[in-house]
Amino acid sequence: MMQLVFSDAQYWEDFLPLTFTRPVAAMRCGILTFSERWQRILENTEVSYFTEMYLQDKFKAPEEKESLFLVPNFLPTETVIQQIKDLKQGEALVYEDELVAAKINMKGFSLHQIEKMTDIKEELIFFKKPTDLFTYNHHAIDFDFDLITKGRTSQELSSTNGFLGDKKDLFIEEGAQIEFSTLNTKTGKIYIGKNAEVMEGCNLRGPITLGDDSKFNLGSKIYGATTIGPHCKVGGEVNNIIIFGYTSKGHEGFIGNSVIGEWCNFGADTNSSNLKNNYSHVKLWNYRTKAFEDTGLQFAGLIVGDHSKTAINTQLNTGTVIGVASNIFKPGFPPNLVENFSWGGLKDDERFRLDKVYEVAERAMARRKVPLAEEDKAILKHIFDTY
Repeated sequence: MMQLVFSDAQYWEDFLPLTFTRPVAAMRCGILTFSERWQRILENTEVSYFTEMYLQDKFKAPEEKESLFLVPNFLPTETVIQQIKDLKQGEALVYEDELVAAKINMKGFSLHQIEKMTDIKEELIFFKKPTDLFTYNHHAIDFDFDLITKGRTSQELSSTNGFLGDKKDLFIEEGAQIEFSTLNTKTGKIYIGKNAEVMEGCNLRGPITLGDDSKFNLGSKIYGATTIGPHCKVGGEVNNIIIFGYTSKGHEGFIGNSVIGEWCNFGADTNSSNLKNNYSHVKLWNYRTKAFEDTGLQFAGLIVGDHSKTAINTQLNTGTVIGVASNIFKPGFPPNLVENFSWGGLKDDERFRLDKVYEVAERAMARRKVPLAEEDKAILKHIFDTY
């Protein structure tokens, strides 16, 4: 089996703070992560990551052998999938002057090995920044839904529920529970993962995916396109958000047009604005340029790194970026950039001590029976010392 090497190329820095703790390929959009999607497409389970050095202890580095080198953060067409499968040694595919796939040997890795480059002529959906994840999430959900459910049969929807749309656009995995709720697939597909639960009184308006072992709490209002990864609890009202996994937003409060990492917790009645009062474009902090950049979007809420928390009744402004392991609990609106390891959430607040970061992470992760590995601690320490 050929080694599949996922490359961060130039995109890793553009997706911060989400990629402080993971390669680009490990981000979730649609139903799957980019890595999971490509493994299914190419029927390949031997994967490695060409990423930042401090991430390589957790995310396996490439072996020095013949490989398929792939920039993962786009949705391919059937033609492009076949072009990738047909690549021969020393051949590559290029999209908009950027290399996206190549058959090369990772021993003495060099793009000089490439002897033939072919331009991809079709238009692709490429994810180049955090807001692209929620902006194009409906396309990713459609793509993954077809990829995962093709040739398979969904569980039946319980008769206690109300349903609008076509049942072919609803897929319920084994062990999932849905009772006394409404589901609408007229606006998009709905996918409910293994052992997930939609509690009574929920209203789901697709496209929506609820990951394995996740829950929509009582009376939740879920607007698409929304992706909730595995082992999450979500309540209140959400609209067009992505949660990578292992995160709780279990209480009332609104979050819209946002991307949230893993191991976060939102206190009761945490609310985020996703629209400015003057209806102008939202600006977001860009870690590459170290400035607030115009997103070109009228709706943009939060971008949140792993292990961050908010207290009850937290209010968050339109276009707020929250770093890794930040704790927001002081009154008033925090700034639009909350630094990594902030203890309080305001500018120039003290930092959350690293030993306490480990302690809280261990407790939170133990609730999901996931250990805080030494590799995880090393990643957090690197972020703490460097950024």
